Amino acid sequence: MVLDANLKAQLAQYLEMMEGDVLLKVSAGSDKISRDMVALVDELATMSSHIKVENTQLERTPSFSVNRSGEDTGITFAGIPLGHEFTSLVLALLQVSGRAPKVDQKVIDQINSLEGKLHFESYISLSCQNCPEVVQALNIMSVINPNISHTMIDGAAYKEEVESKNIMAVPTVYLNGEEFGGGRMTVEEILAKLGSGPDASEFENKEPYDVLVVGGGPGGASAAIYAARKGIRTGIVTERFGGQILDTAAIENFISVKRTEGPKLAASLEEHAKEYNIDIMNLQRAVRLEKKDLIEIELENGAVLKSKTVILSTGARWRNTGAPGEAELKNKGVAYCPHCDGPLFEGKDLAVIGGGNSGIEAAIDLAGIVKHVTVLEFMPELKADAVLQDRLYSLPNVTVIKNAQTKEITGSESVNGITYIDRDTEKEHHIELEGVFVQIGLVPNTDWLGDTVERNRFGEIIVDKYGATNLPGVFAAGDCTDSPNKQIIISMGSGANAALGAFDYLVRN
Repeated sequence: MVLDANLKAQLAQYLEMMEGDVLLKVSAGSDKISRDMVALVDELATMSSHIKVENTQLERTPSFSVNRSGEDTGITFAGIPLGHEFTSLVLALLQVSGRAPKVDQKVIDQINSLEGKLHFESYISLSCQNCPEVVQALNIMSVINPNISHTMIDGAAYKEEVESKNIMAVPTVYLNGEEFGGGRMTVEEILAKLGSGPDASEFENKEPYDVLVVGGGPGGASAAIYAARKGIRTGIVTERFGGQILDTAAIENFISVKRTEGPKLAASLEEHAKEYNIDIMNLQRAVRLEKKDLIEIELENGAVLKSKTVILSTGARWRNTGAPGEAELKNKGVAYCPHCDGPLFEGKDLAVIGGGNSGIEAAIDLAGIVKHVTVLEFMPELKADAVLQDRLYSLPNVTVIKNAQTKEITGSESVNGITYIDRDTEKEHHIELEGVFVQIGLVPNTDWLGDTVERNRFGEIIVDKYGATNLPGVFAAGDCTDSPNKQIIISMGSGANAALGAFDYLVRN
């Protein structure tokens, strides 16, 4: 039995929602993954009269495809879609059976407008919390448009294929045999990458807002909801709704929720925002802010949005070391998410740069997968909590090097080592390894603002107790500000505070 009792009970409820028959075409060998895959497929067939099974030969073995009766829908799972991909399997069964995907009609029209044969392959790991969104998006596109097909490939089941393509980060997506993109992507982001996204003309006739929020993370979502609840015209423009929490695995300090995952919280934030009359403009990057009679926000596509007040909540991103080789070898051994990419480095030697909580948590996680982890910390002592340091030092396959200044990450096609300088002796050392995880904190996404609002030497926007900046009518919230603590719950509170500050400004002006 592949499914435990709890998972089987959940699945039984979902399978009752199937609307038509589904044929699973199975390509299996004699290996363990094949045997487990066949056991899963047979188990599914016993749970619903709508599911039939047929043996066949597909491009990859082991794999199985999910089809309508008499029609190949182009959805294939190469591997066993459990772990984070269990939901992808369930949704594929429901959608192929005839249950409509939960996407806007505008998105469906964009998918249907795509021409030519598009065959996507997504390389994933079952522990990756970012992969399911990509898998589910590509599956939806395959269900809607018969010219599109998609194969999910579990990197652990197809190690040789992954290594031959030098894939060192998941999800990695190929289109018609060529690398298409990587990292978390929504269906809208994939369509935009294919040239089917919104352009400046869609923003031409928008009336000025009372409050325009720039950024869709926890702070931005909170600000937009609080503003909309005041009954004023509210818009939110964001590169991706959810922001950095989309790349966060476990969240255990969001008060009243014992444990959740970043993508789940992001989905809840978006769902909540859509309950209100908020004009949500996703996949849009702001490039300029200018105060005239109204405040203008120019987007990367050339569109200009106007508002009486603006709340900046652009968040922060992973800080880079700036060392030679980091940018050149990103996704070729240089990585930032141990939960997503760790399984691809099984049995290899790695380094983690950073001795704070995130760095030490990463080292602990990776030590259970890889051969050896070397932690490099710039300062004389680790900065992580004592309980994490105790756990780290108890592990047999971890080495900690302090006072280490990263000089270069080496390699041509992929990482082969790291060079550092001992700050005590000023001697240079080189370690041969196959991967580097960078965990050295955050940098605010505020470069685009230039001198329009006052920022500190770290680039953080300086705000007062109302969330106001030095520019009248412009407020800021969350990780892009000089708030001393960068936490989800603090961002949400500051977003609400900035919205109330903006409303008060409108009333008084």
